[in-house]
Amino acid sequence: MESIILDTPAGVDAKLGWDPALPEHDRKRILASELVAARLHVDPDDVHIEREAPTVFGHHTHLVASVNGEVVPFTINTASHRAGTVVAIADSATPLGVDIRDVLPDEQTKAAMHAHSHLWEGTSELDFLHHWTRVQAVLAADGRGMRVRPENVRLDHGGANGWLPDRPVHYRVLDVSRNAFVITIAFADVPRVPAGS
Repeated sequence: MESIILDTPAGVDAKLGWDPALPEHDRKRILASELVAARLHVDPDDVHIEREAPTVFGHHTHLVASVNGEVVPFTINTASHRAGTVVAIADSATPLGVDIRDVLPDEQTKAAMHAHSHLWEGTSELDFLHHWTRVQAVLAADGRGMRVRPENVRLDHGGANGWLPDRPVHYRVLDVSRNAFVITIAFADVPRVPAGS
């Protein structure tokens, strides 16, 4: 699998991988183990990636990393589109979401983008696509999945910040697009409570 590290701010690491011959799940696990290993300065073979057990029906499970049987306190978020997969990791207290799309979306994706968008007439298809990936990344970071409709996501004028009106969390939204993929990462800076407080 070919892969590249994406440009991200401190605290968030992300990698894009593509290989049409490799199953999506394998791409996710390989990329996640490489990111976790790099952050912990261990060999990727020492990192075990598994899917968390669902807690209730409809629960969207995430990947969980462990090293030597100990769970590593990272949030791992993934997204795939066709042969491409993006994986991002951050500290476990950081809400994190990613989305990836092909620069040439199919008609079904175009219809969904237009139906749920607040963009004005005359907006280019590429602008719709960038808007859509930002919305999807914010929804992934929010974690409620299909319970929140895409049109409820709000983005500031430049698309660098996103939020949902019913939550106090605001997300930084980054375009980390590479090659033929439009890729967006959304994450929130969560204030840390000092030890002993």
